[in-house]
Order: sequence, then C-alpha cells, then structure tokens
Amino acid sequence: MTDNEPRDFIRKIIYDDLESGKHTGIVTRFPPEPNGYLHIGHVMAICLDFGVAAETGGKTFLRLDDTNPGKESPEFVQAIKDDVHWLGFDWGDRLTHASDYFDHLHESAIRLIEMGAAYVDSLSAEAIREHRGTLTKPGTNSPFRDRSVEENLDLFSRMYAGEFADGEHVLRAKIDMASPNMNLRDPAIYRIRHIPHQNAGDKWCIYPMYDFAHGLSDAYEGITHSLCTLEFEDHRPLYDWFLDQLKPEHRPRQIEFSRLNLAYTITSKRKLKMLVDEGIVSDWDDPRMPTISGMRRRGYPPEALREFVKRAGVTKKDKLIEMGALENCVRETLGDSAPRRMAVLRPLKVVLTNYPEDQVESMEAMNHPGNPDFGTRALPFSRELWIDQDDFMEEAPRKFFRLKPGGEVRLRFGYIIRCDEVIKNDAGEVFELRCSYDPDTRSGTGKSDRKVKGTIHWVSCQHAIDASVRLYDRLFNDANPNMADDFHSVLNASSLEVVAAKLEPSLAAGDDAVQFERLGYFSVDAQDSTPDAPVFNRIVTLRDSWAKLEKQALQK
Repeated sequence: MTDNEPRDFIRKIIYDDLESGKHTGIVTRFPPEPNGYLHIGHVMAICLDFGVAAETGGKTFLRLDDTNPGKESPEFVQAIKDDVHWLGFDWGDRLTHASDYFDHLHESAIRLIEMGAAYVDSLSAEAIREHRGTLTKPGTNSPFRDRSVEENLDLFSRMYAGEFADGEHVLRAKIDMASPNMNLRDPAIYRIRHIPHQNAGDKWCIYPMYDFAHGLSDAYEGITHSLCTLEFEDHRPLYDWFLDQLKPEHRPRQIEFSRLNLAYTITSKRKLKMLVDEGIVSDWDDPRMPTISGMRRRGYPPEALREFVKRAGVTKKDKLIEMGALENCVRETLGDSAPRRMAVLRPLKVVLTNYPEDQVESMEAMNHPGNPDFGTRALPFSRELWIDQDDFMEEAPRKFFRLKPGGEVRLRFGYIIRCDEVIKNDAGEVFELRCSYDPDTRSGTGKSDRKVKGTIHWVSCQHAIDASVRLYDRLFNDANPNMADDFHSVLNASSLEVVAAKLEPSLAAGDDAVQFERLGYFSVDAQDSTPDAPVFNRIVTLRDSWAKLEKQALQK
C-alpha cells in the first residue's frame, strides 16, 4: 500500500493507534480452524492480516485454532500452511496452535470457577438449548447454576481426569441468561470429548470452546488487532467479557469486517465437504472448487487473487461480488505473463492436396504479440493439419469469415488456404477437408499482398501432441447458491467437459500457464498429467461469457 492510496476503515484504526502511541508495533494473526481447506473468503482475511502488519513493520502469527479434534486433521493443517505460503505470505517462526495454550486455558477456566464466574452444568445438550431461550424470550437458569465453587472445582477436575462420558457435563461461564445477546447466556467454555487431538495427542479429554480459546490465545500472543469477519460481531462482547474477567497482561482489540462472498460459489466448509464426500467434485482441490488449493491447481496466479481482494476492498457491508471480477484479475495477470501457443480442442483434419507429401516447413511464431522479449518459437507445418471444428461451417452465413466450402482463410503464421472438398463419413458427419494452399502467401515473406478476412489456428498432424483438456465452468447455475433450498438443485451439469485435443509440440515443455490462442488460458494439471499423457486445465476463457447473465442475477 502506498501513501497516496486511501485507507480502509481498519487501516485507519491501526494507523491512528500507531500515531497516537497506543501501540508501538502491530501484531495480527490469521487463525483458521484446521477442519477443511481454505477458500476464496479466507484470501481476504489472509491478505488483510498479513498485509497490514507488513505495511507497518509489524508481524503476523499463523495460528491453527484447533479446539475441535473430531473434525480436524494433519491434512488440513498442511493444506493451510501450503495455501498461505502460495499466496505469498510468511509467518516466520510464528506458527502456533490453540492447543499450544491448552494448559494456560485450563488454568484460566479454573480461575473463573474460583471467581464464581463459571460452573459445571449437568443438563443434557437438548435441555441446555431449551433453557437458553430465544431471540424474543429470555433464557432460564440451569438448576446446576448455583453449585458451590468447591463442587464445581471437584467436578471440573474429574472431567479433566476422564471420569465422565462425552456430554455428561459441560463447563459454562456464568454471565446473564436474560441477556439480549444470545452469546452471553452462559456460554459453554469446556466440553468432554474422548478423542485424541491431532497436535496434542492423548493428553486431553476436555477441550475449550472456540470463543473461550480465541480471545485468550490472542492475548497470549500479544495480538494488537484481532481482525474477524462480521459474523463474530455479536461474539465481541463475549470476547471482551473473558478478557475483563481474567485480565491478561496484554489486551487485544477485535474488529470486524465484511466477508468476501463470490457469486456462483459456496464457502461453507460443511457444504464443501458434502461436495467432496458425495463425489460431486474429485476432492478439495478440484479446480471447480472455490478453495485456494483448487484455484491453484486450476492455474490461478496468486497475484491475481491478491489483486482481486484489493479491488473488493475492506468494508463493513456484506456484498456478493461478481465472479467476472475475479476472472478479469486472472485474465489481466496472465495476459502479460502467459506465452501464446496453439491447440485444437475439437480436431478436424485438413489435407493440403497441393502441398508436397514429405515436406515439413518451420514457421516462426511469436510467443507473445505484445512483448518481443518473449521471443519466437518454431512451428512445424506439413501437408496434414488439425483445425478446430468450430472454424468450419458447411452452410455458413454471409459474415462467417472462417473456413467454408470454396472459402479462404489464413492459417496463423502460415499460408492462405482454400476449402475445395468436404469429406463425410457414413453418418453424414464432416471428418476431413481437402484444401489447397497458396505458396506465395506465407506469413512474413511479403511475396503476396493478397488478404483474407479470417485467420485461424492449426496444428500439424504429424507433430501434434495428444492431450486431455479439461474445460471448467462455474459449479453452480445460480449466482447465489446459498439461497437455494438445496444447493444440489442449482449445480451446473456442464461444469466440466473433457476433450481429446491436439497440441503444438512446444507444449511438451509443460509451461505453468499459457494462452491457447483464441481459446483461453490453460495450465498443466500437475497432479494428473504425465509426459506420455498430458492433462491441461482451462484456467479462464478469453472473454466473460457469463457477464450479462451474472449482472442480471445480481440485480434481482
């Protein structure tokens, strides 16, 4: 961020705190729960947490908030670390876990009991929900709320020792069952779970609740500004209540901002897990998923995601951002960085009947039309070529400037050819074109000033690479699938099409991201591709074919 750029409301608070001397250094944290893969919504939080600290010479902790062992795994932990690194951020020696503080949190819970601010409740989970009341009706006290400090300490000690079954008791904060804020109606602090922990092992059979662990972990780490999304705004009074009671040496401040909601996606980890478990997608890193690993596998550049969240901005207002805004950031980034190549996704054979059968020429092709520093490459040209089926039409309208019977077109970096004969199979389908070429029209020679209106791409049959190309589209047909009664009903049945393509031989080098001329941006699928059977993923099309539909949907 430069000095001339306007500051969002969070940066204004942080810079004001520095200028006033309230803080001499900024410390933030990114605290994901390792119960799934990070998604597009987390990109905003990552860029904000790490970004504001870096801008001010501060530091950021990557803290795994691992308080729910039943849903967490080392796989998710590693994926989180990989995703943050890939986005371009580094936590240095500040990788921590909520479980690192379990002893301190346990001691703090005992202190609350001793202060008369916490009690062991023996109601069932269902009964606790009934006693909690509703938004319009106050809650009622548990019959166990007035247990003595001694009894509560004894029961909590026995909970810790493993004497009780899951759900038999729970430790609750003693706040106010009539509070209009449901989060303050004696929230649970600890529950019993006889489950090994992916980081802490078998030491614990009681685990702190997220709201209890989060604020205190912030305090232990010296966090100055605890940045959360808006759904935690109603939790802030509870966050502050724990700090008020326990008075840790350091006091963090929680500030909320709006979530990044992207059209045509869902970001609920529960629903994303359903997509994986039901086989609707291949895994968490399926390129149709809004997960960071899915976008990375698809070929999105990390700088495009950083630019996207920068343009989205940090606000207090919930918003649904067009998918096209993200895709345009991807196009802009790849437009400058991706070399150009030729590929035929739906092959149709062209035979140049007047071209020597054994001759092979080398055509010089630019690697990037806008940047000569990318240099050139050699394209083999021969008698038999592949063109795309979409570049031929037997009964073409007047303004169809590609190949048609009796029509002419220029082959990119090659010659002008004319379609002389159409060959069909027994089903009446076109499978081959017999054409002739004009030898005086080779690109760059200046032998002929003859021009035609259309130019198409091609690949030499003799030299083509066979590849599987995956054409990805939006996973949902509805701009806001979260509003559907059942998100399955708005799944896009055409979100993936796999085609057997023909590629120019230079693509054997496996560039990270390339533009298939006239088709879009593509990248090698590092997971499934092999030298003998390459697989390419479409990153994004050259143009946004959904723009009009998306605009209409978001205006409703």
